[in-house]
Amino acid sequence: MSREIEDDNEEYGLDDFFGRTPQSSYFEIAKTANQNIVENEIEKVFRRLAVAERMLEERGLDDELEREISRTVIDQDINERTATVFIDLVGAIVTQCE
Repeated sequence: MSREIEDDNEEYGLDDFFGRTPQSSYFEIAKTANQNIVENEIEKVFRRLAVAERMLEERGLDDELEREISRTVIDQDINERTATVFIDLVGAIVTQCE
C-alpha cells in the first residue's frame, strides 16, 4: 500500500483494531476466497459504477462537473464511502464462502 493511502487511512481512522484497512482486508480475503464469488461481487460493483456514470452523463457531465469530481477524489466522505464499498465486498464474499 502506498504511503499516501496509509496516511489517508490513518487520518480518517480507517484502520481497524489490528491495523488493517477495509481495502487490505478485502485484498486478503479476495486472494483466498472462491474466485467465482469474488468475480461476481466485483462485477456487481462495476455495474453500479456503470449505472452511476450513465446517470451523470444523462444529466450532462460537463467540464464543471468533471472538475468537481476531480476535486472530491481525495475527500474524507469519499474515503469513507470507498471503505464502505470494500467492507460490503468483504461481507458479501465471506457470507457466500461459509
